[in-house]
Amino acid sequence: MRALSIAATGMLAQQMNVEVISNNIANMNTTGFKRNRAEFQDLLYQNVRRVGAQTSESDTRVATGVQIGLGVRAAGVYRIAEQGNLTLTSNTYDLAIDGRGYFRVELPSGEEAYTRAGSFQLSDQGELVTADGYRVLPGIMVPPDAVDVTVGDDGTVQVKRAGQVEYQTVGQIDLAMFPNEAGLESIGDNFLMETPSSGVPTIGVPTQDGFGKLRQGMLETSNVNPVSEITSLITAQRAYEMNSKVIQTVDEMMNATNQIR
Repeated sequence: MRALSIAATGMLAQQMNVEVISNNIANMNTTGFKRNRAEFQDLLYQNVRRVGAQTSESDTRVATGVQIGLGVRAAGVYRIAEQGNLTLTSNTYDLAIDGRGYFRVELPSGEEAYTRAGSFQLSDQGELVTADGYRVLPGIMVPPDAVDVTVGDDGTVQVKRAGQVEYQTVGQIDLAMFPNEAGLESIGDNFLMETPSSGVPTIGVPTQDGFGKLRQGMLETSNVNPVSEITSLITAQRAYEMNSKVIQTVDEMMNATNQIR
């Protein structure tokens, strides 16, 4: 009764599928969140009658053969880096990336992390930081007497100081771009880490060499589509029910065999 173990792999796969979908739905309002999609692969096949096997001395061969699949397994969880919507906040230090690229953030460990969530603030030293107080690289200092701060599309940070007419440039926000964005590792808190699969980051200035623009006073919303996620959830639920029905059917077949006298 291979069907018993085959259906069990199907139930485990759909359970994982539901977990991925539920995480997407839970992060519908998470700034800069990118939805995930579970990918699956079929397992090995048992050859009851091998395809192409010789059947006679006249060199006739099996045309199709008999192969019995052994179920399904999870191949990976793929991150979809589709652009989310930009929402207006009018907050001076809220920044959104319109296009490709990631903000660079220095973690307490000294490692560099990457994020699309641009809800930044100022530290007690006037430095641009994340909500948890982590430095936004390469490091932007805003003078304490600044009365207005502007961030250009190209990441140039300019301030107008008290008693002055002209704006003064105090820094340049740059972005990181990866050959394979799906290969980045999620570590929580809206942060991603470089991995061998993601490739080495390319650091550049916004609006140049394929990098996106910066939008001040805006945030990028999650790219989760509620309708699509609910549809996928219903499909996964039905697939789970069908696999459980297979197990129920196999159990009834085995029970019928046990009752043979």
